[in-house]
Amino acid sequence: MKNIIYIGLFIISITKLSAQKDSLQLGDSYADDQIYFSVSYAQFNNQPTTISRSNFSYAVSAGFMKDIILNKRGNISFAAGVGYGFDFFNHELKVEELNTGTSFDTGADLASNIFTSHNLELPIELRWRTSTAKKYDFWRIYGGVKFLYNLSNTFRFEENGTNFSYNNVSAFNNFQYGLTLSIGYDVFNINLFYSLTPVFENATINSEDINTSILKFGFIFYIL
Repeated sequence: MKNIIYIGLFIISITKLSAQKDSLQLGDSYADDQIYFSVSYAQFNNQPTTISRSNFSYAVSAGFMKDIILNKRGNISFAAGVGYGFDFFNHELKVEELNTGTSFDTGADLASNIFTSHNLELPIELRWRTSTAKKYDFWRIYGGVKFLYNLSNTFRFEENGTNFSYNNVSAFNNFQYGLTLSIGYDVFNINLFYSLTPVFENATINSEDINTSILKFGFIFYIL
């Protein structure tokens, strides 16, 4: 029953926002608050020399952006938001959490090797668009920074018929951030995330520093 009430309140709030926007006139000051959803192809970047690129991997995220206009026309704005992100990587870096800390090795011969993470997202954007108070279909270029706080991470692999799983490894960098860019028209937009921080802290493999970071590119959809 509570879920039905929450859904009803959400629909009512969307209806009110749409009605308010429909009442605007050309030249009126307005904002473009939005719910976003993205789906991306993901890869580990800057891998150690003994590790090849990851296999098919993906990421999804969703959240809400609050739009703050910077000019009367409303085509330039600042936006900040909060959201949730999920990452799935099929990779070749063997990660184990031992009594001595996190251990790294080559996992090319493993039957399977999966990394998943759940993250709190805090995106910040500077926005340019061709919209007006009465024009809802428009071109956009949004650039900014996204901060990520890891809520949980899991490394799982199968070796010699035995499954291993390690949660919240100590060497994982829980606070990460990167550059974002969204370009497109109306609902459909190309989206890029380039991480500026490594996935692991103080990590080495065969005396080589592990500076692995994350690169994502795909599509982002804006609603409202």
